[in-house]
Amino acid sequence: MTRHLMTRRAVLLGGAALLGLHFALAAFSQAPATPLKVQHFDKVKGYLNPYFVQNWMLFAPDPLADDRGVLARARCRDGSVTEYHDVTTAYVREAQESRFFPSRMSRLVSAPMQSINATDPLLDRLREKHRDDVAKDGGKDGADKVRLMPEERAAQHNAVRFLARYSLTQMPGACGGDPERVQIRMYVRELPPWSKRNAPAKAGKDTVRVQDFDWLKAGELR
Repeated sequence: MTRHLMTRRAVLLGGAALLGLHFALAAFSQAPATPLKVQHFDKVKGYLNPYFVQNWMLFAPDPLADDRGVLARARCRDGSVTEYHDVTTAYVREAQESRFFPSRMSRLVSAPMQSINATDPLLDRLREKHRDDVAKDGGKDGADKVRLMPEERAAQHNAVRFLARYSLTQMPGACGGDPERVQIRMYVRELPPWSKRNAPAKAGKDTVRVQDFDWLKAGELR
């Protein structure tokens, strides 16, 4: 009996120690930058990702105000092109139909979509100032365009390749299962403000932005 109690106490103490270590690492990851944090942050981050990462996404500081998604089509080896396949809607509907245990498959599409247009806030302010300066000086159309930084271009390139690779898995029957190339199209439909959510929709008033990306070789995505 005494041995059983000692074993149980050791298990409880071990569990408490592991739990305390977990919370200590989580708190350490959110602590101000110090030489110690810089030295050990990669190891702590490796432990926390991907299940215990600390961020503000839970509170949705910048909630979506539009309907966005991805379409994909394939080019066959005989030169024909398939119709667009809706990559997004099925998983969004599945998540909406299960409020308590929603599927997270839609995040495989939504996360890369955000990466495509994600830019550095400081650079955004500089670009906005540049556009205002060009407008004040009466610049020509296109003069307000500022090229993306190498890191931004790399993030966009990787996101597009991921979406194209994922789209291939969602249309396995395209071109008899052997497509030559795949192209993705990202669309964003602006929604009315929350205050006007019940207002009757006006025909032809929907604003939809469409962005087509380059064709990618299917063989390089597998």
